[in-house]
Amino acid sequence: MRHIAIVGSGPAGYYTAEAALKQWRDDVRVDIFDSSPVPFGLIRTGVAPDHQSIKRVARRYETTALSDNVHFVGNVMVGRDISIDELRELYDAVVLATGAPNDRKLGLPGEDLPNVFGSAGFVGWYNGHPQFAELHPDFSHETAVIVGNGNVALDVVRILAKSGEEFAGSDIVAHALSALEGSQIRRIVVLGRRGPHQVTMTPKELGELAKLARACPRVDPADLPPLAEDAALDPGMRKTMGHLRSFAMAGGTANDNGNDVICPDRDIAIEFDFFAAPRAILGTDRVEGIEIERTKLVDGKAVGTGETYHIPAGIVVACIGYQTSRIPDVPYDEQGGRFANVEGRIMPGLYCVGWARRGPTGTIGTNRPDGFAIVEKIDADLGPAGGTGKPGRPGFEALAATRGIDFVKFTEWQKIDEAEVANARQGAPREKFVEVDRMIAKAHPSAQEN
Repeated sequence: MRHIAIVGSGPAGYYTAEAALKQWRDDVRVDIFDSSPVPFGLIRTGVAPDHQSIKRVARRYETTALSDNVHFVGNVMVGRDISIDELRELYDAVVLATGAPNDRKLGLPGEDLPNVFGSAGFVGWYNGHPQFAELHPDFSHETAVIVGNGNVALDVVRILAKSGEEFAGSDIVAHALSALEGSQIRRIVVLGRRGPHQVTMTPKELGELAKLARACPRVDPADLPPLAEDAALDPGMRKTMGHLRSFAMAGGTANDNGNDVICPDRDIAIEFDFFAAPRAILGTDRVEGIEIERTKLVDGKAVGTGETYHIPAGIVVACIGYQTSRIPDVPYDEQGGRFANVEGRIMPGLYCVGWARRGPTGTIGTNRPDGFAIVEKIDADLGPAGGTGKPGRPGFEALAATRGIDFVKFTEWQKIDEAEVANARQGAPREKFVEVDRMIAKAHPSAQEN
C-alpha cells in the first residue's frame, strides 16, 4: 500500500489526488492537508466571486474527495502543527501543492502606506479569506490605481466598477459588498509598464469590461501599435487587441455583436495607461497618489524615459504576481518565488506540483497534467515494490491525538458548506464564514456544546 500526503487542497492538490487514484487504484491512500478548515484553495478565495462558472470545477474535486481512498485533513498547518520531516516519516511521498498565495512586492517607496494593497490581500478580502477579512479598504477617494496588466488586475477593476445589482448570483462576501456599495470611486487607472501587445489579459475577461452597467473602458489611441502588427499575434491576443482597439474609439466599447459603439455617459471611467511604470507611492498618513515614469520598449523590455508625472489616488492595488509560502526545511528558489525543484522533485520522498513547482503561471486546468506528471515520477521513484511500510494516515492520527490537533474531515467541511449555503442572501450561492472559529464550530458542533 502506498501512502501519499498532499499539502494543499486547491486545483493542483486535487488533480494530483485524482492522478494517484488512476495510477494505483485501490493500492493507494491519499491524505490532502490544508491549513484552512475548508478545501479548494484558489477556487474558493482566488477566483472572482462573479465567475461562478469557473468555481463549478470544485464539483470534480468533490468526486475525488469522496473516494474511500482520499481523505481531507483541514485546519492543519505544515511547518507549525507538523513538520515536513515528520510527514516524510509517515508517508511514502509528500507532494507540496500549496500554490503561490503571497504577493510579490512592488519594491517602491511608500508601498507600506495605508490603503495600498497587494492583489492576494485585496482579492482575499472580497472573497472571504479569514486572513484578510479585517483589511477594511477605504473607497472614499474618487481615483483608484491598479498596477498590472493581467487577468487578476481585470478582476480587481471589475469588482471596483460593478454596481450592487451586478453582483447578483455571486458569492462576494457581505462585508465587501457593503463597502463597495458605498464606494466613491469614479476613475480607475490601470498601469502597464509595457504596451498593449505585451498584456497577459485574455479576451473573455477583457471583454467583460465592455458589459459593465456604469463603467466605460478607455484606451489612448496613441498607445496602440499599427493595426498590421496584430497579424503576428496568436488568435487569442488578436481578440484581446480587438477589445483594446474598440476601447480606443472615442471611449468606445464593443457590443455583444462585436460592433463598435460609442460609450454612453457612465459614472466610472476605466483608463488603461500603457508604457507607465510606477516609481513611488505618495502620501504621509495614507496613500495620496502615485509617481509614474513614462517608458518605451527596447528589445521587448520597458525602459524608463525620464519623463514622470503624478496621478492623485486614494487606493492602490498591485497585481504583479505571487510567491509560494516558505515551509521550514524545504529548499526555496528566491528568484522564482517557488520551491527549489528539478521537474517537481525537491529531495527524496518530497515533491511539488502546480504553482509551488513552476511559479504562478497557467490556468486552473494547467494543473491537471502537472499532477499526473508528478504521480508518474513518484511511481518511478517508489518502484515496483510500491509502499515502504510507512504508517500514513493512522500514524498522523496518532500524532494528532498526542498534540491536540483539531483537524477537519471532508464530511465535516460539508457541514460548513451547508451552513454557508443556508446563510446566503437572496440569489447568492452562499455566504462564506470569514472566521476560522465559526468554521470549526460548524464542523465540530458537539465539541462546542461541551
